[in-house]
Amino acid sequence: MIHFRQMTPEDAAGVELVEKASFAVPWSREAFWQEAASERAFYLLVLEDERIIGYAGTWIILDEAQITNVAIAPEYRGQGIGSQLMKELICQVKARGATAMTLEVRPSNAPAIALYTSFGFRDTGRRPGYYQDNGEDAIIMWNTKL
Repeated sequence: MIHFRQMTPEDAAGVELVEKASFAVPWSREAFWQEAASERAFYLLVLEDERIIGYAGTWIILDEAQITNVAIAPEYRGQGIGSQLMKELICQVKARGATAMTLEVRPSNAPAIALYTSFGFRDTGRRPGYYQDNGEDAIIMWNTKL
């Protein structure tokens, strides 16, 4: 049975495992520890029993939430967990005062784009050469109707 909870600094090692399995240029355990300790950051974990199987992070500044990263462990993808995580994340940031959310996503990441679009995010621009591993652009997406 999956459930959600806010990340604490002690979760950094488990989050790092999902991160390394998900991204070519992963964030470090120390970066997640710092994020969990920050007052501006909010990270939501998805767990199966006590195992971290995914997470989504945001920086909340005034009434805007910037999604920093979203990942589901590879063996759990395609099961609707990302949708459940996004739904819960939106509820959590709204409860913290956010009225809009933004993110960057690779144009090659069709599943993520479909997920974000299903939650009302719209393509609003590009960041040329944004991704360090291959120089791929980023699509900037916004949802201003939370």
